[in-house]
Amino acid sequence: MASPPPVYILVVLLGVLLVASRAFAFDGEGIAQVIDRDDRRAGTDFMVAEAALKGAEAKFRGFIRTYGKVYATEEERKFRFKAFRHNLMKAIEHQALDPTAVHGVTEFSDLTEDEFAARFLGLKAPEAIENAPSGPDLPTGDLPIEFDWRKLGAVTPVKNQGACGSCWAFSTTGAVEGAHFLATGKLVSLSEQQLVDCDHQCDPDEKDACDAGCNGGLMTNAYKYVMEAGGLETEADYPYKGSDGKCKYDSNKIAAKVTNFTNIPVDENQIAAYLVQRGPLAIGINAEFMQTYIAGVSCPLFCNKRNLDHGVLLVGYGDHGFAPLRLSYKPYWIIKNSWGSMWGDHGYYKICRGHGECGLNTMVSSVAAVGVTTETE
Repeated sequence: MASPPPVYILVVLLGVLLVASRAFAFDGEGIAQVIDRDDRRAGTDFMVAEAALKGAEAKFRGFIRTYGKVYATEEERKFRFKAFRHNLMKAIEHQALDPTAVHGVTEFSDLTEDEFAARFLGLKAPEAIENAPSGPDLPTGDLPIEFDWRKLGAVTPVKNQGACGSCWAFSTTGAVEGAHFLATGKLVSLSEQQLVDCDHQCDPDEKDACDAGCNGGLMTNAYKYVMEAGGLETEADYPYKGSDGKCKYDSNKIAAKVTNFTNIPVDENQIAAYLVQRGPLAIGINAEFMQTYIAGVSCPLFCNKRNLDHGVLLVGYGDHGFAPLRLSYKPYWIIKNSWGSMWGDHGYYKICRGHGECGLNTMVSSVAAVGVTTETE
């Protein structure tokens, strides 16, 4: 691969420095302002860090008020404040590396990295994912410039997985809800709790990659469970609890059935074609930049494409997200998350399209569903 031209590298470096300097100076909700003086990350200016650190306590008090945080003891408060400062440092770094988005304080800012991963991620990506068979190529010549399944009625409101590593279940139900809509013309909210309680499917090639409720799972495993169980109940009949429980699945209350599923090629034009023709797609992504994301189009300069740790739902794409460090307007994907509507862009994440950002193109699946006649119909 050819090296980037020197002028491009210079522009990128100047842009990163400019955004980083603004991140320290701006006193807005979206920009973190604190660096932990004990953090020894390269390139941090000590004097800037000292100045930023002065506002840490006030920022933390505002965070507590905004998100209704309650700490049982003074020791716990000190521990959370330390994690908060660390995450502010992370937000500043993310802002510098991802200047087309806004990064800063979120409801996760008092969690350690391990706590955040255990409670709000949960994708069990198998090692052999790159070798998984994929569906046939679809025509891409007549794809619309922009597309959004939300506008067509195929996407339920943003849900919240809570402190449970069940993102995989929400990604699965989102895909099945969209497929059910395409099959029947009706949008029905389906049960994630049924998957959390009842689905214990394992990947056929990797027996450790099993669906395990709040301890994580995999969307393709979940499709297999739904096919074998006979279908999914509605959210109303089997409501979400946010914790592991005993299986209470009632086959008499099935609302949607899965007939088959397909892994999608890594080519993003193919992903767009499957999205348009087959409905919302379940995808895996590296959520590194999502913890601090607030708004805008995320185009991180560096993001590990192999460390997929979060299951989300691809619902559309746009054509006009400005990326100054890439010197042009860039298309972007629209992703539905499962952290509630207060997170990000009303519960959604916009990320650059065409670069395989954060591995979003390496674990993509489409599902087909059929409707079931219920007593309410």
